[in-house]
Amino acid sequence: MKARVTAHARFTLADIDKRLYGSFLEHLGRAVYTGIYEPDHPTADENGMRRDVIDLVRELDTPVCRYPGGNFVSAYNWEDGIGPKEERPTRLDLAWHTSESNQVGIHEFAEWAKAANTEMMLAVNLGSRGLDEARNFVEYVNHPGGSYWSDLRRKNGQADPWDVRLWCLGNEMDGPWQVGHKSAAEYGHLANETAKAIRAFDDKLELVVCGSSHSDMPSYPQWEATVLEESFEQVDYISLHMYFENYEKNTAEYLALPEKLDRYIGTVSGVIDYVKSKKRARNDVRISFDEWNVWYHERKNDAKRMKEWGWPHAPALLEDIYNFEDVLQVGCILNTFIRRSDTVRIACIAQLVNVIAPIMTAPGGAAWKQTIYHPFHFASRYGRGTALRLDVDCPSYNADVAADVSYLDIAGVHDGDAGTLTFFAINRNGAEPMEIDISIEGFGEAKSIEHTLIKHDDLEATNTAENPENVKPESRGGASLSGGKLQVVAPEHSYSMIRVQL
Repeated sequence: MKARVTAHARFTLADIDKRLYGSFLEHLGRAVYTGIYEPDHPTADENGMRRDVIDLVRELDTPVCRYPGGNFVSAYNWEDGIGPKEERPTRLDLAWHTSESNQVGIHEFAEWAKAANTEMMLAVNLGSRGLDEARNFVEYVNHPGGSYWSDLRRKNGQADPWDVRLWCLGNEMDGPWQVGHKSAAEYGHLANETAKAIRAFDDKLELVVCGSSHSDMPSYPQWEATVLEESFEQVDYISLHMYFENYEKNTAEYLALPEKLDRYIGTVSGVIDYVKSKKRARNDVRISFDEWNVWYHERKNDAKRMKEWGWPHAPALLEDIYNFEDVLQVGCILNTFIRRSDTVRIACIAQLVNVIAPIMTAPGGAAWKQTIYHPFHFASRYGRGTALRLDVDCPSYNADVAADVSYLDIAGVHDGDAGTLTFFAINRNGAEPMEIDISIEGFGEAKSIEHTLIKHDDLEATNTAENPENVKPESRGGASLSGGKLQVVAPEHSYSMIRVQL
């Protein structure tokens, strides 16, 4: 099979916001406790945070981390997580039917974020609470001093404000499962008034309003239209979420799902344009895709377990073990975000540690990279710069979710500072390798080439504590460069990263 691609210096999409490679941590399962926080672990730092996990997060170079939820935030009292730890209350978490000790709160998370070299993206509770608690939280986090909440922060040991710039106005408020679920009109009004109060404190903060939890919601896309008509001029982003499943074990259908993701983004972009025109607004609203990942391996089992247990503290929950097939899916998702980076400015893989995550830990033991760590790492490290509008000619197949799905999923990024072109290419064809010819035009002389491949003969292959490098990237030949023509052989069902030095 052959594919032809043209990359031209003048055919660009957008400068990629580095926050496209953001992450997410929720007080859910073992994401926090025995995930990032384990005071008795051999690698624990002075704050009780696992250094082995911090090292893996720093290697990912994820610029922003959304916290503390997620469904958890809609019944969360942020004040429970401040002050002396021995005085903090244990609360029942209604979202995940567990107990929350509050041993990690905003102070501890801020210290972890600093150590992990990531910025905080904080969410306020607009489910069980509302405007007043939100403005108080922002004041506690961001005001230098001289007010009740800022002085309480100083009393609790943090003299300087954290100056968090990015704030989420609730979470998945369209979902009937959400504590404090609201209609679009109710939520839109509350989000608008909360945003106005926050902007009265600091009008330079970036605010994210809730869009649809997924594109199969019965209220989609009317939800986006109604919410934005209420709040458009007060917010900067609307959030979207999507998780990817393969219960039928059909790889071709599974790998076609990013076509649905692309339509989702395109539809909401159209709604944004419609509302902006209707309101004659002068500001722009972009998309924050702040929850996405593969999630199905343990989903049904966990739903059953949650009905049977009491109120455990930090149980193993949503701990999907990812396989090689998921590497291909995650690569396709990231490519979609790159190709839509003109409107998707922020995205957060959900989640970061243990809970549907690229990083796994054993309590008291090792931390290791899941299979999906690798495509996310490559995109985060090398997918920064200017997204290219590639011309692609490749055979395609028909799937239930879309017709004419290209066997080649490819995105290209030009990093002008580094003088590089990087292509992320997934061969969706499981029957034969693909010869990819890429014409590089308008960039000057291309000098060298690097081809890194992720390939395994078993789609079900996983990484474990005992065998953490079963699925891993390898430097590979099979690529050549001559006269601005790049030729790469991508094996069947494979992920390739091709980097060209200009």
